[in-house]
Amino acid sequence: MGKHRAPDADPTDFDAATSALVDVTGDYEVDVAHTRIGIRARHAMVTTVRGSFGDFAGTAHLDVADPAASSVSLRIRTASIDTGQADRDAHLRSADFLDVETYPEIVFVSTDVEQVDEETYTVTGDLTIRDTTRPVSVDFSLTGSAKDPFGNTRVGFEGALAIKRSDWGLTWNTPLDTGGVLVSDRIQIEFDVSAVRVS
Repeated sequence: MGKHRAPDADPTDFDAATSALVDVTGDYEVDVAHTRIGIRARHAMVTTVRGSFGDFAGTAHLDVADPAASSVSLRIRTASIDTGQADRDAHLRSADFLDVETYPEIVFVSTDVEQVDEETYTVTGDLTIRDTTRPVSVDFSLTGSAKDPFGNTRVGFEGALAIKRSDWGLTWNTPLDTGGVLVSDRIQIEFDVSAVRVS
């Protein structure tokens, strides 16, 4: 482990999550203002570039008594990619990568939900990027549930998914003189989700 990286087991500076609600069964919408969908990729084999999507919508049905009856759907506007660097974002939106003019959305639709333990759920579903759809599984941890100050029932989940972008036809790259490539094939999609019950 690098000397500048904190061990994963170290406690965070956050307050402990609350799980005040026993039954969070119901239909939910993703609260975009309090949700982050991020990406990470290696650049030039030496560093990690991070970004996020700013425009997305999602729904979920949670069934505590029968987790397999739960479901999730998510639609992400590809043009909303933001890595903090305009030229890089323009390249990511181009036909070399997301081709946002032809494929304006990334879509995930669950096909199965399995409860692994008290706080972990494996969500399996179909992920569509560009014109390719492939099955993926994401482990989500329930990070809390509560009634917010506005009377909303709110739940939080965190999860991450590692994929090979070439599996979805995103194959653009440039070889480096020192070996390796400019952009890693393996990328990570990160989910920090807050959802509000609507029924």
